[in-house]
Amino acid sequence: MLSKPIRKLFLALGIVTLLVPAYLWFTLLSPWGYTAPPGLAPVSAGQHSVFVYGTLRSPLVRWLVIGRNPETRTTTLTGFRKEGLDLETDSGSGVNGDLFHVSADELKRLDRYERLGIRYRRVEIELGDGSRAWVYLRIH
Repeated sequence: MLSKPIRKLFLALGIVTLLVPAYLWFTLLSPWGYTAPPGLAPVSAGQHSVFVYGTLRSPLVRWLVIGRNPETRTTTLTGFRKEGLDLETDSGSGVNGDLFHVSADELKRLDRYERLGIRYRRVEIELGDGSRAWVYLRIH
């Protein structure tokens, strides 16, 4: 039989084990954890190219956010350098990342994950290979 303090510890750990994933789901993935600020342009129908350089390079994160793991190719965003969670313009630098294609609904899921209009803005930028893609840049 476990002592009372040990039982309380296991109960607390159990609650935390349930609450942390629930919090992450609510804030990062659920439709209720994010309200887009007014004035954002609507997402157009069709396929969208997205360049990612941070957490979305992980197949697991992509799968959790958009519901699948799209085929990616590695490319470079020239004229920028990575600074923490953001990109800063720097004409002599480049940032390696992944390029993939998503539907309009999947782009909306990425917008929710990146907190479009609150934490990040989404801009279309030309990549080092000449293709164009959406890139999320931190709002300062």
